[in-house]
Parts: sequence; C-alpha cells; structure tokens
Amino acid sequence: RQYRSWQACPRTGRRGGSNTVNVAECEALASPNRSMLGRAQERWLSGALAQSGARWNLLAQQTPMAQFDQLPGPGRRAWTDGWDGYPAARARLFDALLEHRVANPVVLGGDVHSFNVSELKRDFDDPSSPAIASEFVCTSITSQAWAQERLNAFLPDNPHMKLVDSRYRGYVRMAVSARETRADLRAMDSVTRPDAACRTLASFVVEDGRPGPRHA
Repeated sequence: RQYRSWQACPRTGRRGGSNTVNVAECEALASPNRSMLGRAQERWLSGALAQSGARWNLLAQQTPMAQFDQLPGPGRRAWTDGWDGYPAARARLFDALLEHRVANPVVLGGDVHSFNVSELKRDFDDPSSPAIASEFVCTSITSQAWAQERLNAFLPDNPHMKLVDSRYRGYVRMAVSARETRADLRAMDSVTRPDAACRTLASFVVEDGRPGPRHA
C-alpha cells in the first residue's frame, strides 16, 4: 500500500491519514482514479492472476479487503485506510478475479487487531450477491483492539462477515490441500504469561471450486 493514493476526505487540517467517513458525504471515496496498490502494481497483479494456473491463489496483503460498514442502520460509514477507502480499486481487483476465472482466490489480511473471516463479494450491499473469494484477517500479536461489544453492534449490517473477534491475540494457521484450504484461528489465553495456553478459537474451510469460508 506504499504506492496508494492519499486517503479520501481526511480530517480537518490534515492532508491525509486514516479517517472514518460517511460514504454519502465523501464523494472522492468512489473516484475511479484512486488506487490502493498504485496503477503499476494493479496491472502487475491482474497480469499475474491472468497467467496463474494454480489450483489455489492466495493473496497476502496488509489490510482488510471486505467491506465493513461502521454505521448501524441506514447509510454506511467506511474506514479510509483499508480497502473500504478504495472501493473502485477493490472492484477492479474483483473484476480481474472474475474475468480471468482465477481458481480459488483466498485473501489474507491484518492491521485491525482482530480475527475477521469474510465472504468477498462484487456487491457487498446485496446479501444475495454470490461470494467470489474468501478472506481471513489475522489478529495482532500483542496490540489491543476495539472492544468486542463495539464490533458486535456492526455485525447485523455486515452479513458477509462470518466471524469478527477482537478478544484474543494470536495467529492464523493455514493448511492447503488439493481438496480444501483450512484456516485455524489460534488464540492465546494471555500475552503477558510465558506459560499461557494457545488454542483454536474457530476453524474454517474453503472447498475447492466453492468460494466462501465455511465452519469446519
């Protein structure tokens, strides 16, 4: 994301930087000229996806890709630092996945200090829109996150998000086979005790030829 366009609609008195905006009040957000990856990297990625003959295509990058509406009820608020701040660029990437018929795309992300498991859709605002890819966002190693109660308030407006959990620090363990990709969300009971236990909070699988994560 070092080549991305400046974040849209920054806070008053600032040139850029992270912000959370009302989508209806931030016209620049949807501009097709804005890029998350930079146009050169966008072209490279689209070309690489077009040439991929792999059964599984894992895209590792830094931020959440799924839409995350942070306004309960009508309307939508978006965080401008992740892919929600670059919806046209996200749409171009999704169009490339569809156009090139990329096999089993799975996106890996981070940055928000919580476990997120989501269906990636061409139209997040339409619950009937089919999943075209799967996303697993790993929690932080030690940094804290928003309270789980705050996140729970947003979940009814984000039905494509199958799990959002900020309570634990940890990692995601992936296992890829011909038949499926499995993700185990590994959660530490504590990050202040060297002898703390680590356990699997939840497990999901993506089946070959069937987009979208499902509980294992």
